[in-house]
Parts: sequence; structure tokens; C-alpha cells
Amino acid sequence: MAQSAPSNPALSPAVPAGAANNASNNAGPLVIVTILFFMWGLLTSLNDVLIPHLKAIYTLSYLQAMLVQFCFFGAYFVVSVPAGALIRRVGYQRGAVIGLLIAASGCALFYPASQSGYGLFLFAFFVLASGITILQVAANPYVTVLGPASTAPSRLTLTQAFNSLGTTIAPHLGGILILSGAALGADKLAAMNATELAAYRAHEAASVQGPYLVLAATLAILAVLFALARLPKIVHGEETTAAAGGKASALAYRHLVLGAVAIFLYVGGEVSIGSFLVNFLGEQHIAGLAPAVAASYVSLYWGGAMVGRFIGFAVMRYVSPGKSLAFNALAVIALVLAAIYGKGALAMWAILAVGLFNSIMFPTIFSLALHGLGRHTGQGSGILCMAIVGGAIVPFVQGALADAIGLQPSFFVPVACYAFILFFGLKYAKLHLEADAAA
Repeated sequence: MAQSAPSNPALSPAVPAGAANNASNNAGPLVIVTILFFMWGLLTSLNDVLIPHLKAIYTLSYLQAMLVQFCFFGAYFVVSVPAGALIRRVGYQRGAVIGLLIAASGCALFYPASQSGYGLFLFAFFVLASGITILQVAANPYVTVLGPASTAPSRLTLTQAFNSLGTTIAPHLGGILILSGAALGADKLAAMNATELAAYRAHEAASVQGPYLVLAATLAILAVLFALARLPKIVHGEETTAAAGGKASALAYRHLVLGAVAIFLYVGGEVSIGSFLVNFLGEQHIAGLAPAVAASYVSLYWGGAMVGRFIGFAVMRYVSPGKSLAFNALAVIALVLAAIYGKGALAMWAILAVGLFNSIMFPTIFSLALHGLGRHTGQGSGILCMAIVGGAIVPFVQGALADAIGLQPSFFVPVACYAFILFFGLKYAKLHLEADAAA
């Protein structure tokens, strides 16, 4: 996934303790935190390579293959609140170390999974994503406190750009390291006896061992570096009731509820498209690409999000966030429809161009949803964080539809997701203009 998750609901507004905002002192810690953003972007995007690989090895249906994303993004929903409690107990820095070690354990589990079966792979994905969830909850606040508050948006843009760099590089590397072998077709697999089939599956699954053991070692090294780094301590400020508007809960704010639905559908739509890209580009009437070649094109999908972030950063200085969001959602709807009804180069490049317009959606929806929540901002952040579970549900729905009516028409599922985002953007744009007029 190309976005970074918000902080957890259970955490109050945080401030750095002491005079920790000296630029020279913060350069090293900021580099380490930025590497963390890069790593979880890379790990998340590698799923798009592993899904078609595991689908071919274990002759899975699309629905069964989407269990990868179900287990991975389901961890956000399951682990988010416990992660907040853990970090409140042990602190942000130790929490990040724990998250890194759990993620490293998840990567290490890919080795026995390759010798066992699909079920252990799914468990490994859940453990890996649990570590990433804890890591995100712990690391995000550091970006805002490692320097003056006035430059926090630029630091967030920088770290998110490196997150997108990770999502861009991962499919290309995965294509080289994991998908380089030619997978056998279903007819040849059906002709094998049980012993031959087990040997083939073990041989093909073994291609993940080396890459994920390297990732496990890298995460363990980062855990040591993070433990030794001199990072500013974050102290929780007391919540005030003055700015809350008298409402009892964040759920009393309609724009927060709509924003949570939008986050659910956006993450679901983005992840779902990425999950099916290798198979989509492999269709003979689309591009007929081999999996390893198709994986390199998936990098363009995620790379577009990286480029689009910088374009969006400039454009939104002059255009309201709501209008920008609505325009991008409309562009995505048009592109996905072109991919559904088109064929050949038109369908291929249309679906890849979606990444460019995905770029601003997560941070824009997140900021619009939290606008004016006052003391309920922390609770609202957690609701939005848990809504990332859309990355587990929406691909599952599209997988079921792909099995029932075919891969290409199954992309109507993300079209429906972006239709709601279009509505949300237009709704916010109207409210934003009214607020400006009232002011």
C-alpha cells in the first residue's frame, strides 16, 4: 500500500519532551524513520507479486488468492487498538523496535511456509502485517516532532515519497527474484501425481526463501539501529474539552463517518487493483505478459502514486482538497472503465495510469475527515486507521466476482469504490466553500 497509516485512537496528542527539535540532532533519527517508511512500503507492495505466484503454485481461485490481502490488511483492524495500548505502555521507540522484530519474524516464517503450504503463508502474512501496524502507529508521530511544527507537512511529504519509492521498487525486484521461473499451467499440474505435485510446489515456493530471509535480517538490523538511536521522547498532552464542540464522540461528526467509509473503499480499491494487475496484464487480449514482465509494469502503477504526490502537493496550494479529490476520483473511474471495456494497449495503460491519480487520496481523505474534530481527533484517527481493513475486504469481493463473471468485468468493484470517493470529495468541497464564505 502507498500510504502511511494515521496514529492510533488510544493515543492522545503528542509533543516532544525537551528541546529536541534541533535540526542537526534530528537528521539521523529522521533518516532512520524514513527508512522505516520505505521498508513497509516495499513489504506491502511485494504482496502484488506473491499473490499470482501463490495462485499458480497452489492452483487457487481468485477468491482463495485474495486471502493474502485478507490476512495482511485484516491485521490493521485486529492489531491497531492493541498496538496503541502497547505503545502507551512501553513508549514509541520501544514500540517501533517491537514492531520491527515482529515484522522480521513474519518474514522469517516464509521459509517454513515454503516447505509447508498455503495456510502457513497466510499466517506469515498476518504476523508480518501485525508488525507493520505496530511500526506505523509508533513511527508516524516521530515525523511530526523531528523538527519545527511549521515544516511538519514537508517532512510528511518526504517520508511518504520514500514509502511510495518502496512500493515502486518492490514489484520489479519481486518479478526478478520470485517470478523469474515459468509456472506450469493448470493442465500440466493436473497430470502430475501427488508426489510430483508436492515436489513441484516445494520447488516453486522456495523462490521466496532468499528474498524474505534478507528482509528479515534487514528488519532485525533496523530494530537494533532504532533501539540505539537517540530519539526525542514523546509525551502525551492532556486532552482539552474546549474545542470539541460539545459532541460526545467522533462518530457524531458526519464527515468523519463518511471519511472512514472513504478510507475503507480507497484502500480497498487501490489494493484490489494492484493485487490483480499481474493476472490482468497476463490476459491474452490485454497484453499477454509473462508474470515476471508484468510485475515490472506493476512498479509503474505504484510509481505513478509517488510522482502524483509531488504534483498534488503543488496543485493543492491553489485548488481545494475536496475538488482535487473529486477530480482524481473521476479520472480513476474513467480509467478503470477504459480498462474494463478496452483491450490491448488501451486497457493496459489505462489501468496502470490509475496509480497517478491515487496519489493524493489517502492523505486528503484523512485530513478532510479529521477537520474540526477538536478533542476527538485521536479517536477519529483510530477509526480511520481501522478502516484500512478495506484492503482486506474489497479484494476478497473482487476475487469472488472474478471467479463468477471473469477478471476484466470484476473491476467494476473498484469503480464502485471510487464513485463514493467522488461523492465524498464533492461533499467536502461544498462544505469547505461554505466555511470560507462564513469566515
